[in-house]
Amino acid sequence: MWYYIIKVIVSALLIVAISEIAKRSSLLGAVLASVPLVSVIAMIWLYHETGDTARIISLASGIFWLVIPSLALFITLPVLLKIGLGFYLSLSISITLTVLCYFTMIFVLNHFGIQF
Repeated sequence: MWYYIIKVIVSALLIVAISEIAKRSSLLGAVLASVPLVSVIAMIWLYHETGDTARIISLASGIFWLVIPSLALFITLPVLLKIGLGFYLSLSISITLTVLCYFTMIFVLNHFGIQF
């Protein structure tokens, strides 16, 4: 049980630290947020718990392919905000579009025999 509490605390502290840094410097916050720290931490937790490098390979491959559709969020959100939509509406639309892009990417990858 303590192990899960530690995992939650470390992960939460990372998110809080990035948001606090972003308040002072958008550039530094963006750099820290763009580094795949969450992915790296997830891989560390997974390896620590299983010792299974095949699972790490599968996770890393899946992350690679799903980074591409995740870019939809970072393209649509600023565009929607610039045209004057409210933050939460823009975020909701951007997340919805990103989820659709995920499903599309998974469909396309399955079509070409890439599964993870």
